[in-house]
Amino acid sequence: MSLTSYNGWPASKDQAEIGIKSYPVPGSTIKLRCAEKVAPLLVGFAAEFHKLIEPIDQGALDDWGYCFRMVRGTTDKLSNHSSGTAIDLNATQHALGKVGTFEPGKVPMSQALAKKYGLTWGGDYKNRKDEMHFEVAIKPEKVEAFIKKLEQTNAN
Repeated sequence: MSLTSYNGWPASKDQAEIGIKSYPVPGSTIKLRCAEKVAPLLVGFAAEFHKLIEPIDQGALDDWGYCFRMVRGTTDKLSNHSSGTAIDLNATQHALGKVGTFEPGKVPMSQALAKKYGLTWGGDYKNRKDEMHFEVAIKPEKVEAFIKKLEQTNAN
């Protein structure tokens, strides 16, 4: 496997090759497909987002994870969805390119929650905003230690 997504993670059309599995999001009726190595980050984030920011299991089924594809609008950059290291939550409410789709008080909460789980929020992008989008911002070699530290923090 020699393909990598935009954030440097292994990517593949073959989901099994990169450990893509479906994970239930605690507290919701949603399951997200993501890479096993980062599932504690993405699923844990989605559960807290559901509880603290806004429900993800109401209305349209618009919560996504793994999808082998290019970054929208490019032909040479594999999306982080291609490595199972990105999720989109409530995508129809927070459309690509739209700004201000969250209640203003929820923005700092979303940013803090993303940071807690080692994620980057698409609403913080400098150019085209993507407020539905959350992606792993940690390099593969650091994820295991980050997850252990997060588990210790959550246990206290």
